[in-house]
Amino acid sequence: MTNTNANTKTEPRTDAPLGRTAVYKVLTTGYVGSTGPGVAATVSYVSDAGRHFIFDPGMVASHADILGPLAELGLGPEDITDVVLSHHHPDNTMNAGLFGRARVHDHQVEYRGDQWTNRDAEGYELTPSLRLIRTPGHSHEDITLLAGTDSGVVAFAGDLWWHAQGPADDPVAPDREVLRTSRLRVLAAADLIVPGHGGPFASDGAVPL
Repeated sequence: MTNTNANTKTEPRTDAPLGRTAVYKVLTTGYVGSTGPGVAATVSYVSDAGRHFIFDPGMVASHADILGPLAELGLGPEDITDVVLSHHHPDNTMNAGLFGRARVHDHQVEYRGDQWTNRDAEGYELTPSLRLIRTPGHSHEDITLLAGTDSGVVAFAGDLWWHAQGPADDPVAPDREVLRTSRLRVLAAADLIVPGHGGPFASDGAVPL
């Protein structure tokens, strides 16, 4: 099913963070091979309130695909304070170890060094402009990072969508209706979607549900 309207934009954006001071850059745009096994994650950098985040540091052809664009921002691995993992599939997590000084966030825990803190990701505010929500569908553990920027709310949604074309029927999804519910929730909150293996796309266009 494809959404062709601005769907729920008239509804209150209860999930969106209140702040609008986050900035971001897509460090590398991922892909899924159409005829072979190749896959790369879309890896993003997000900053707010003096903290530096990497979202989904997964599989890439070379570490330089992540670290090169980060260096262009004047940052190295040691400057990253936080890593957010949308879920625990290796293609989205493979290079988390590049950022050894960072806190790592998933759907229920914050990890650092040999310590961890239990907490639910649902509604968890990392900063005034960055909020986590639970968006199961591609897996049971999926989360989305909502970033309030000066141009609108950006949803770093992991594999809730692989790319702008969906897929409409995710072959990995354990429950198709749960996936659709999470997609609708993200579309209601965000202006721009950053998917797991493709370039960003607007939430008010022909978005697969």
